[in-house]
Amino acid sequence: MTSLLPDTAPDFSQPIAVLKHCHGRIRKQLATLEKLLAHLPGHGADEQARQAASAVLRYFDKAAHLHHDDEEQDLIPMLHAVAQGEDAATLQALAPTILQDHKDMDAMWQDLHEQLTAIAEGTGTALNAATVARFVASYTAHMEREEGTMAPMAMRLFSPEQMARLGQSMQLRRGLVDANAPLSPKLGQAVADLRKDYGQATLDEADVLDDPIAQFTAWFEQALKAEVNEPNAMTLATVAAGGRPSSRIVLVKQFDARGFTWYTNYDSKKSRDLSDNSYAALLFFWSELERQVRIEGRVERTAPEESDRYFRSRPLKSRLSAIASQQSAPIASRAQLEANYETVAQRAGEDPARPDNWGGFRLVPERIEFWQGRRSRFHDRIVYERQEDGSWTRQRLQP
Repeated sequence: MTSLLPDTAPDFSQPIAVLKHCHGRIRKQLATLEKLLAHLPGHGADEQARQAASAVLRYFDKAAHLHHDDEEQDLIPMLHAVAQGEDAATLQALAPTILQDHKDMDAMWQDLHEQLTAIAEGTGTALNAATVARFVASYTAHMEREEGTMAPMAMRLFSPEQMARLGQSMQLRRGLVDANAPLSPKLGQAVADLRKDYGQATLDEADVLDDPIAQFTAWFEQALKAEVNEPNAMTLATVAAGGRPSSRIVLVKQFDARGFTWYTNYDSKKSRDLSDNSYAALLFFWSELERQVRIEGRVERTAPEESDRYFRSRPLKSRLSAIASQQSAPIASRAQLEANYETVAQRAGEDPARPDNWGGFRLVPERIEFWQGRRSRFHDRIVYERQEDGSWTRQRLQP
């Protein structure tokens, strides 16, 4: 059902060819998956079925996600940096679909993974035909979108230096070069020369609203309308008791006059930092609109009732994951993590209660800065600062 011999991949000096080669490998594994589905009813988990299931598992567990990372972390951001006019419009419409494809396919793969593992171990013969069909159709359509639009766009727009940078990143991701090795002079200069001249919009004192939360709401609505990729994603920066800063991406789940709210495990690294130092900073960056918003202030926990309401609104699997994971704590393996999840799923039922160590944080803003990219790095910056009586002042900052 499948060949165990690897195909010869193109050299990473041709990164787009490597991406297309990955597509070829994916298509072979999808074909193996379909053949396995047809093979099982008549033969069960025989040696041929176990080998096929193992081959599909190896590829999608170890290789497919690298292809997704190539696109999300390198190819799409690099295209955003150079695309203009019709290319920029095409990319803005296509990129969110590509990213959503990745999430959808990852979710389907989790369903298939358990079934394929049982077949590979000889303990099961079930493979859901509907899930296989959706998985194959989704991957096939996804690859056709990339091959028909993104790959040709990259070939037209990327300079040799940009191609070299993409190839270098792909090799680093696969452990084929030393991450600590210095960049080649040519690639190093290419990185130094990377720049994008902004010019979509302006930000003037006369145009902004008196209330920074109202101004943020207006910008957020524009980000939604522009279909910015994950407009609610924000960098959260905290500082531990020893003075060491730490940052990570979290998702804002509510914002209003009280502040900006997200939810997490109260035993996590960020939560411990906030226990030591209740001041933090948030950063929204909407590259498609050439905008960022910086927010600083004091962090407080949300009321238990508010955390309960949000917890009940989450999908069941997300609630179970929150219960099963001791966020930021070491664990021996992914298998142990999944075993913890299964234990919780069997015990918790369909309506698990929010654990005491999980809930919301709200940053109460004291300073909010709106940044609009402008040409030649002469950006617009308007900052609001909260006064003791609760009112806000605003002023322009130099870029």
